[in-house]
Amino acid sequence: MSTQYNDTIRKYSHGWKTWHSDSVLSHVHIPDGVGVRLFVKDYSISPLLENLYLSYQNPETSGDARAAACAYDGSYTDLTVTWRKSVIRIQTALDGDDLVMLVTPIQKPYRTAALLVSGIVLWNSEGSVERNGDTLMLNMASGATPVYTTAPVINEPHMRMTAPYLAITLENEVGISTGKKRTLDEIQALIAQGRAKWEANKAQYGDWSEPYNAMQTSIAWNTIYAADIAAPVTPVSRQWTASFNGGYLLFCWDTYFCSMMEAFDNKALAYSNAITLTSHVDDVGFVPNFAGPNHYSSYDRSQPPVGSMACLWIYKRHKDEWFLREVYDRLVRWNQWWMDNRLTENGLLTWGSTPFPPINGSNLESENVNNWQGAAFESGLDNSPMYDGVEYDDQRHQFLLDDVGLTGLYINDCYCLAEIARILGDTEKAEMLEKRAAFIEENMESLWDEETGMYLNRRTNTGAFDHRLTPFHFHALFSRRTKGERAERMVREHLLNPEEFWGDCVLPSVARNDPAWADNFYWRGRVWGPMNFLVYMALREHGMEDVRKELAIKSRDLLMPEWLEKGHVHENYSSAEPTGCAHGSDCFYHWGSLLCFIGLLEHEENNL
Repeated sequence: MSTQYNDTIRKYSHGWKTWHSDSVLSHVHIPDGVGVRLFVKDYSISPLLENLYLSYQNPETSGDARAAACAYDGSYTDLTVTWRKSVIRIQTALDGDDLVMLVTPIQKPYRTAALLVSGIVLWNSEGSVERNGDTLMLNMASGATPVYTTAPVINEPHMRMTAPYLAITLENEVGISTGKKRTLDEIQALIAQGRAKWEANKAQYGDWSEPYNAMQTSIAWNTIYAADIAAPVTPVSRQWTASFNGGYLLFCWDTYFCSMMEAFDNKALAYSNAITLTSHVDDVGFVPNFAGPNHYSSYDRSQPPVGSMACLWIYKRHKDEWFLREVYDRLVRWNQWWMDNRLTENGLLTWGSTPFPPINGSNLESENVNNWQGAAFESGLDNSPMYDGVEYDDQRHQFLLDDVGLTGLYINDCYCLAEIARILGDTEKAEMLEKRAAFIEENMESLWDEETGMYLNRRTNTGAFDHRLTPFHFHALFSRRTKGERAERMVREHLLNPEEFWGDCVLPSVARNDPAWADNFYWRGRVWGPMNFLVYMALREHGMEDVRKELAIKSRDLLMPEWLEKGHVHENYSSAEPTGCAHGSDCFYHWGSLLCFIGLLEHEENNL
């Protein structure tokens, strides 16, 4: 990695933040890897409240956490936790290199709960924790740091704890501070300062301040520290990371979209996620569907090629040419991989799954490899009705389908990568990529159906068009050959058609007049932030400011009610009624905030 990258990441990866993937009740000091973790003991039940992920929670069995704020720089966080009959608000702020915490009981159980303040040493870091009377001592590589409380410490030995801790009766508001002992008044004042800074930052977005807060909070709470690469990364949700044996897990297009949102006002996080993800090209020649430490990856399949679009957008936001140099060669390899592995006999693109020898012996290395489901996973649309009945060729490792959505995204990838090449002075590669895009554009013209007024998927084994429509079909708008009448027809006759995609809850993942829309499950009818966002990005190629503004407002209005009521940013939302709380929808998944990002871009560019 370049010196610029290392300096940028080192500067951001310092100090107290919510780095630990297992619990949002942990605050860890980097680079030491030592920190403080809160636990709650409810005397009506033996287990402790310890692991909180901000998704799939149950107040009676695993606790529930509602996030109100999390500043990227760790200067302020605000979280309300429900654990059985207890409701507890936890706010944090910084005072230089010290952490302060304010714990406020809002609702108390029959017997007042106990708050445990424990020390933790993570990632096999050098350090230790010890208790010295009423003080907890964090022995870090950078020096010893004491932890104090404003409430009396009680003797509560009956805990399944393996690290030293301080126990406090949570009768009244409690302050916790590191570095030096502070009074409750002093801690309250520091919390108020942190909150004021957070309020001022989001206020600059006017009517879009709360959508901005939803975006920042969902990203910042899901950002953790990857100790193997000494960098911050942003998994889609902490729950996903936990379900894959800790560490971290990055999904392909999810992470690129997240890096674009982060680049809105935090280039360090954007650079870290985009570069970390793109570096996995070194292992397999493409950006995998998912990747994590210990060579844990999808070696058979990729995901939608949005990396060049994301990296170009990040560069235009911050103008650091060194960032493009970090990703350029790998993006070129990934672009070529599609041509070598997913090109159909008609010179178009399709999804697939290529067999490979297992690396770790994981079930995911043997299940759904070189079959229909593996190819559907590569599309990112795991159960989309668009692929119902499509045959899979296990010799070519491909769907027997010319896919409009993938083809449009690939055309955009070529043009974005060509622009990157020109910025970096690689004229020869830029010209090659522009010719490649034109070649694919020419071939995609055969998918235009004049009667339908749409580019359609085509079965390569029969030559028949498939008239089932999804938002992915609008990726054809990335082709420069759709300018003018065809783009207008696609938008007017289909996108804005309430019988297909328009309405109060947009955009459904399959047209409303499709029988599969009634399933309203996952990619069979639900609304997804990435689908809306990619359609928005395609519309930008054609102007269409009025349509973009409507899409931005409708997207925001779908997300905000549950954010304001419950602190949820959902993985997906119903297209029949404005809710995300349904089976198959993680309630704190960062790409849901793409529904806000669309409007933030329009607000910035067109004063929405």
